[in-house]
Amino acid sequence: MFFGEDNSILNCIHFCAHGVMALELLRIGEKIISRQQIEKCIAHILELRSQGFSQQEVAQRLKVDRTFISRLESIGELRKGRGVAVVGFPVANGPELADLCARYGVDWYMFLSEEERLAFVENKSGLDLFNEIMDILAAIRQYDTVIVMGSNKRVRGVEALLDRDVISMELGESPLKHDVVVDVKALENILRVLCTKEENGQ
Repeated sequence: MFFGEDNSILNCIHFCAHGVMALELLRIGEKIISRQQIEKCIAHILELRSQGFSQQEVAQRLKVDRTFISRLESIGELRKGRGVAVVGFPVANGPELADLCARYGVDWYMFLSEEERLAFVENKSGLDLFNEIMDILAAIRQYDTVIVMGSNKRVRGVEALLDRDVISMELGESPLKHDVVVDVKALENILRVLCTKEENGQ
């Protein structure tokens, strides 16, 4: 097998154990782009940064511009300015989740079981229900980062309504008509990152 002087494509190509080529190539203009190569490079950058290397050190090691690393981090940054809100339904372990949120100093949280959700809807007129939902959305919108737990469609609906960082924890396919036990450890891992002050600079 022969490759010319430009062996960038060769560097992108790898094979599965059975010899089947496992990569996605994209043609952009005259360029052939490997999505896997990009993902691998980004993963390496983030791994080095999380280990404490400065942006400049990572840039020199991987031979990329420091400004690229800075912009990459800006794209993925979850803002911490005005705190965190958490909302989830239908959940089976709401009190446990509420205790966890209180322990991490979460500013606003609401958890409903399916029974509580139905009661919330059924005990209100159409106008009252609309106004209360608007009040809840207005409260959530005050926070820079919102963790949303729910069925896949409900999570996507909330994401579309909020123009801020949303962390999704899908509990199952819509419609969900039974309570779901939320993975407390998974939520705690998220809160540990969001609610812990970062002491080290870049």
